[in-house]
Amino acid sequence: MSKKRKWDDDYVRYWFTCTTEVDGTQRPQCVLCNSVFSNADLRPSKLSDHFNRQHGGIGGHDLNSLKHVPAPSDQSETLKAFGVASQEDTLLQASYQFAYLCAKEKNPHTIAEKLVKPCALEIAQIVLGPDAQKKLQQVSLSDDVIHSRIDEMSQDILQQVLEDIKASPLKVGIQLAETTDMDDCSQLMAFVRYIKEREIVEEFLFCEPLQLTVKGKAVFNLFRDFFLKHKIALDVCGSVCTDGASSILGENSEFVSCMKKEVPHIVITHCLLNPHELVTKTLPTKLRDALFTVVRVINFIKGRAPNHRLFQAFFEEIGIEYSVLLFHTEMRWLSRGQILTHIFEMYEEINQFLHHQSSNLVDGFENKEFKIHLAYLADLFKHLNELSASMQRTGMNTVSAREKLSAFVRKFPFWLKQIEKRNFTNFPFLEEIVVSDNEAICIAAEITVHLQQLSNFFHGYFSVGDLDEASKWILDPFLFNLDFVDDGYLMKNDLAELRASGQILMEFETMKLEDFWCAQFTVFPSLAKTALKILIPFATTYLCELGFSSLLHFKTKSRSYVNMSDDIRVAISKKVPRFSDIIEQKLQLQKSL
Repeated sequence: MSKKRKWDDDYVRYWFTCTTEVDGTQRPQCVLCNSVFSNADLRPSKLSDHFNRQHGGIGGHDLNSLKHVPAPSDQSETLKAFGVASQEDTLLQASYQFAYLCAKEKNPHTIAEKLVKPCALEIAQIVLGPDAQKKLQQVSLSDDVIHSRIDEMSQDILQQVLEDIKASPLKVGIQLAETTDMDDCSQLMAFVRYIKEREIVEEFLFCEPLQLTVKGKAVFNLFRDFFLKHKIALDVCGSVCTDGASSILGENSEFVSCMKKEVPHIVITHCLLNPHELVTKTLPTKLRDALFTVVRVINFIKGRAPNHRLFQAFFEEIGIEYSVLLFHTEMRWLSRGQILTHIFEMYEEINQFLHHQSSNLVDGFENKEFKIHLAYLADLFKHLNELSASMQRTGMNTVSAREKLSAFVRKFPFWLKQIEKRNFTNFPFLEEIVVSDNEAICIAAEITVHLQQLSNFFHGYFSVGDLDEASKWILDPFLFNLDFVDDGYLMKNDLAELRASGQILMEFETMKLEDFWCAQFTVFPSLAKTALKILIPFATTYLCELGFSSLLHFKTKSRSYVNMSDDIRVAISKKVPRFSDIIEQKLQLQKSL
């Protein structure tokens, strides 16, 4: 480990001051342009080079003379009084704005000093002249500066979110999921849903690495420590939606038991985007074998580089569209449905390729019974993909999600009646290949058993139709039959009064359900609180899935961070940093130095 350099007061002759990191590392910062350099640059040759090259100055100042130089923030007060930003303000603002755009686009921090600034200087020189180029040169865009700017903006965004959580009139909803990045490091990500100014807001909360284990207890400790660190009681959480292995974040995991112990009232929901996994667990033996055969074929083609190259060349030669296959994965639920569709549509070509490669998978793959099973699975998982895609959006609540699941399950009896008549209209791939009565009878029997078992599992696992009759006024207080509400129900009078308002009816017809109930907080607080307690909990971990996609940009072979929380927060948060406050604090800090 290299030796850390120490600050010397004599370095002020080059117009530098000292900043100290949390770990005690001292770094020089230019008083003129606010550039922060690494500890390795803490030596006279580096400091004087920057001072003479960037600012055209002559060294020789001592500590006392520097102390009497008016601070840039003092000089800018007169300009601010007339509504004109000082040059230092504009330089800082430009630096922060670029760092913000850099984080939003998920670019490496070094892109500024290696590409953007050199290009900007060349453009300024050609289009605007040397004076503009000299001004632009003073904008600090080094790697360290961009990193520190993003950290500061991240902390400002986090502070805004924490202030909103504390001010929320109801307990917040949490969405929590875990994944493993390319460095085999487990990352825990969380989003929060809360009420602010008559609307429900969804915001990024944190993304933190799990250092030792991914067990439920470790997840709980990290989650609890985040709230303790920011001095927020854990019982501010009203619900948590989880996804993942049952031992980590499942409904019976240690995480859930710890949460219920700390917060007895908390509501735990499981992500409703995973019906594919449930379907797989209920597959009869022959259908499960067919699915595993598909996985083995994919692994044979994709898992070996020579086979993959030959496969692509083969498909280019015969002009087939799907030359690239998706890997089958357990947790990325959409991939399985797409795999089955692609395999079925390319069945003949893949069969030829397996013959060409003399694979031992040929016998099972070209079997007619396998193709029939493949067609049914492709049709069923395509239906599931459409169901999952309909729930992939922000603002999805448990009521809406369970209505979609309920509507899907209600199709099963209709499908079963059609299948009993050997009518496979709802399964177009299957209808395409079933030609004989014997084939229809065999597959119809297997489908009937599977759909009946699947229907039972859906009702038990996802609690379809969760709202009881007395609570359905939440969905439509105007068409709801008040006879379902007991006369002793305290809010029955409020419901009757609300239904009599034509203005509120117009609001209900033009606003989203969640926004409508937020708008009733001042007029009918009891009704609004009751409704929003049901509408706030997350139904899926869709936001976490989107957040995990961002990890692909921050964790690459050439760019690997130990802690990416600040970059991810700025990249995917809907909050905008309060630039004026950040810059003002920065200038005050420099003035105090």
